[in-house]
Amino acid sequence: MFSQLQQPPADPILGLSVKFKADSNPNKIDLGPGIYKDEVGHTPILSCVKAAENFRFENETTKVYLGSAGSALFNDKIATLILGDHKVINENRVRTISTPGGTGALRMAGEFINRCKPGATIWVSNPTWANHQGVFKAAGLTIKTYPYYDYENKCLDFDGMIEALKLVAKDDAVLLHACCHNPSGMDLNKEQWQEVAELANDIGFTPVVDIAYQGFGQGLDVDAFGLRLMANTVEEVIICSSCSKNFGLYRERIGACSVIGKSATSADIMHSVLLTVVRVNYSMPPAHGAAIVETILSSDELTAQWHEELKGMRDRISDMRQLLVNKLATNGVTRDFSFITTQNGMFSFLGIDKDQIQRLKDEFGIYVVGSSRINIAGVSPSNVDYLTQSIAKVL
Repeated sequence: MFSQLQQPPADPILGLSVKFKADSNPNKIDLGPGIYKDEVGHTPILSCVKAAENFRFENETTKVYLGSAGSALFNDKIATLILGDHKVINENRVRTISTPGGTGALRMAGEFINRCKPGATIWVSNPTWANHQGVFKAAGLTIKTYPYYDYENKCLDFDGMIEALKLVAKDDAVLLHACCHNPSGMDLNKEQWQEVAELANDIGFTPVVDIAYQGFGQGLDVDAFGLRLMANTVEEVIICSSCSKNFGLYRERIGACSVIGKSATSADIMHSVLLTVVRVNYSMPPAHGAAIVETILSSDELTAQWHEELKGMRDRISDMRQLLVNKLATNGVTRDFSFITTQNGMFSFLGIDKDQIQRLKDEFGIYVVGSSRINIAGVSPSNVDYLTQSIAKVL
């Protein structure tokens, strides 16, 4: 059975981490994986999470299954977090399920779409998160791309995006990043979101909004603006969210998939079909991460603490963007890198070529994804001089 198997290519990001760990350079810097790091390169457990875990330890009384949808309280809290006091909630048109991380949410969304229309086409931005296409292909969908990032001018290619979306068929789906676009860091502004939402409504395609970094850009509500506008404009929307980044629950694997229907009855039907997809995949979602999140969001004190800790992470990323640009100039780099300060979230393209990326790794122990995407959270006051001096040398 297994004799015909061949070794698959290494994941470009995970493989980079393996090489980084084996590197003996004492000054090495890992700018590959999309995880938050503090000023000493550590990914901490939030204090509000610790408090919620202690509460769970003291109060949990059973390990029984929660059901395929997961915790009803978590689902309600997440729907309110991403949508706010929205009409679709007040009209009882939203149904949410807990999933194993944001990736699980995307896979459930893909399989749900495939149940509705086998082999349906989903359009994803070019570029997009490296795993998006693989997840949707595995779910049986056909992948097409629309322009998004202008590599030459280091900005959003909005005109190209709109022209491509005008070609989308009514029964297609379109994946949109709600905020902190991975990998470019370039987000739509309010006017651009309005244009995309109106186009979706006119054509009738289904928006699938991936909100993996809510709170890492401009704030919880601002980061959800486009998603909420879309839900206000289009009758049917799929939302995939993650608690890995904004709650720091990477290894707990907790996310959510929310569907918005035209009516409460329609939402019930969508929900029931979504649950059949869950049943044949992982049957029941894990409970621990959901319990932590719902505990935090059910407590005014822990919610306030979370907001403060989240702001601290967001501000650090923003500060590192500015520091990186300033230090590049200080170390003699004449190329304009100011675009880095106009972006949101953890990611940005440096815009250097593959030979320069290879030199950064081989000569300086600086690990960057082949597209030149870097994780800004990997930059710190203690390594920024070495990093920018190294970039200056390869330029």
